[in-house]
Amino acid sequence: MNKNVGTIDRALRIIVGLALLAFAFGLIGKGSPYAWLGWIGVVPLLTAVFSFCPLYTLLGMNTCGMPKR
Repeated sequence: MNKNVGTIDRALRIIVGLALLAFAFGLIGKGSPYAWLGWIGVVPLLTAVFSFCPLYTLLGMNTCGMPKR
């Protein structure tokens, strides 16, 4: 597993993941019948933690930037 998620991408994934989980736990959108959709926030959090996105691999994308020599 090579890293394919860069720093800015990781930060955005953490923000989006936490916002979705806040929705799931009812911190925002309290009482919504769609709160269960907030559990999707686990996916961006995990991809941020491991700096690896399987979808990026399939699409041939990489946001890490230039490799250092």
